[in-house]
Amino acid sequence: MSRVPRRVGYALMVAAALLALAMRRGMVASIGPFPVAAIALLVAMIGVMLVFTDLMVRGLYAQVDAAKRQGDEERDGPGD
Repeated sequence: MSRVPRRVGYALMVAAALLALAMRRGMVASIGPFPVAAIALLVAMIGVMLVFTDLMVRGLYAQVDAAKRQGDEERDGPGD
């Protein structure tokens, strides 16, 4: 399983932070017809969603794997 989605999520969060910093310093006021704050919030939200989804899926796979191993141990018996 690849870690690419989580890294993309982190990159989007960093991009949102940089946009917010640029807005705070007065470097940019809007991106097209949208205010920078709206774009930064949208980009950050997508990044957080990617990171949390990746972590939840990894946790789910770990639980399934642990349950499968436990089931295999119970089926084989403790003496094997």
